[in-house]
Amino acid sequence: MNLPRRTTPRAQAVSTAAAKPTVRYRVEVLSPQAHLFAITLEIDHPAPRQRLSLPVWIPGSYLVREFSQHLQHLQATQGGEPVPLRQLDKNSWQVMADAGHPLVLRYEVYAFDASVRTAFLDSTRGFFNATSLCLRVNGQEDQAQGLEVVPGQASAGWRVATGLASTDVDSAGFGHYTAPDYDELADCPVELGSFWSGEFVAHGVPHRFVVSGAGGWFDGERLLADTRRICEAQIGFWHGTGGEAPFKSYLFMMHASGEGYGGLEHRNSTALICQRTDLPKLLVKDEKPPALKAIDGYTTLLGLISHEYFHTWNVKRLRPAEFKRYDYDQENYTELLWFFEGFTSYYDDLILRRAGLIDDTTYLQLVMKTFNQVQQTPGQQVQTAAQASFDAWMKYYRIHENTPNATVSYYTKGALVAMCFDLTLRAEGHSTLDAVMRELWAQTSGGPMKEADFARALKRLGGRAFDRELRDWVHGTSDLPVLPLLQQHGAKVHHDKAPLAQQLGLRVSESHGLVLKNVLRGGAAEAAGMAAGDEWLGVEFAPPRRGQPAEAWRIHKLDEVAQLRGQRQKLTALVSRDKRLLRCPLEWPTPTQAVRLTVGDASLLKPWLATGS
Repeated sequence: MNLPRRTTPRAQAVSTAAAKPTVRYRVEVLSPQAHLFAITLEIDHPAPRQRLSLPVWIPGSYLVREFSQHLQHLQATQGGEPVPLRQLDKNSWQVMADAGHPLVLRYEVYAFDASVRTAFLDSTRGFFNATSLCLRVNGQEDQAQGLEVVPGQASAGWRVATGLASTDVDSAGFGHYTAPDYDELADCPVELGSFWSGEFVAHGVPHRFVVSGAGGWFDGERLLADTRRICEAQIGFWHGTGGEAPFKSYLFMMHASGEGYGGLEHRNSTALICQRTDLPKLLVKDEKPPALKAIDGYTTLLGLISHEYFHTWNVKRLRPAEFKRYDYDQENYTELLWFFEGFTSYYDDLILRRAGLIDDTTYLQLVMKTFNQVQQTPGQQVQTAAQASFDAWMKYYRIHENTPNATVSYYTKGALVAMCFDLTLRAEGHSTLDAVMRELWAQTSGGPMKEADFARALKRLGGRAFDRELRDWVHGTSDLPVLPLLQQHGAKVHHDKAPLAQQLGLRVSESHGLVLKNVLRGGAAEAAGMAAGDEWLGVEFAPPRRGQPAEAWRIHKLDEVAQLRGQRQKLTALVSRDKRLLRCPLEWPTPTQAVRLTVGDASLLKPWLATGS
């Protein structure tokens, strides 16, 4: 984490000279209005045919994003004179260099993606990941990498926040940073702007939280206090009360926006985006904050913070064997995202409960939401959790109208798999998933692992082999025993009437008319011939008696269909598709159910939810 400190010029010079990297990047704010960063790359000892490449993806977000599409005006010089430069493919170049002289490359990068994955620059803030801006010097990735951040045309009052180690920076954080290799450079995003900043200490480790885009009503102290409880609970989870975290400091970088949401984990930092309305708000004097509910935006935000922080252990260090060394030029396949994303999704909300930020009822409501999401996804009968992990590059981030019918989320399905393992271990009385996670950490020295390592840890601590569960839950499409296990551990299960969209087998948008987003496999809407993209304009009912006209009504909301139907079992949906008006005969389905959970026996819940093990 960057905590700028002042040193004497002499001390700065000595420190910089002693550790001057032979590969150095200079990133300057060139034009906020044009959203351009200017980058200068200096290579002290280039190869005769020096190859350079820009990553096509960023670890933690499993999609080829082609960052080089935003690179422009690439030039190479030695001694101030141009040298031949040739593009080899979509993301790599070759320079015909004199190996005895330093090589300098200059280029610009367009940055206007406000997500956590790439780079952004305007007059209000800047943000970048090195994977979007910093060309890899092939053959020198394991050399120390220097980064200089220069304000250039940045607005007055801007500061810098990053997890990189600083070597010579001013009070605002502009200046020189270093990383031991390119992987570390790529794993430390940089935030620029006039952000809010606060600090706290958890288990002896300094943490910093910076927030951009917040209003004056934002309660930063509450965010710090709640985040501290999350961090203390997680460090304690992995290392006990006296254990040390595997990082010397940690940085949260969050941008509050109108509609965004998401996060991307790093080894000693995380980048977050939340809706501005989800931030905690200042209260009047002596007013106490209300208890958090499952539907609260702030609860969702704390769950995101918990999720990304848990990744500090589970995927950044304990990680798939296939990720032992990232290949930035192509997809890196693994079948283990159900473990690394799914198990993290299980623990993110559970940690909120154990940290005392939510109660049992709220936690069970969050579990119910995850369970119903999986149940309402026909793709769970098509794709296994392991297949969903492997297919992430092709399917998870490429959502279309048939996605719910063909895929299942390794986040939600993986979270339920984790819960099933945890509650089964607890029911059999030998161990817990908490203990298995710590065993894996010790067994792999907090490094790469395979599914076989998980199976061995389960067998060693659980008293038996769990091959059948791995086959059925991870590599099969069998229903998970979620509900009986929850009942066994103190939850009370209720079956309520499902929402109308679920009953009809639909997912809809009602913002600009009633538009069908997804038609789910095996549902009444599919049987009627309705299709994704249809605008549902009205309903028509057969005349009650021969000779009378049909009854037809215009609709704007899905609930209107149920109101107009009354007790009639058949109707005709009037839809617009490709500017054609179609009639779709709809048979009203038998009511389906959705699950609701409440606290049954709190004494059974406590060992799991309140204390863990």
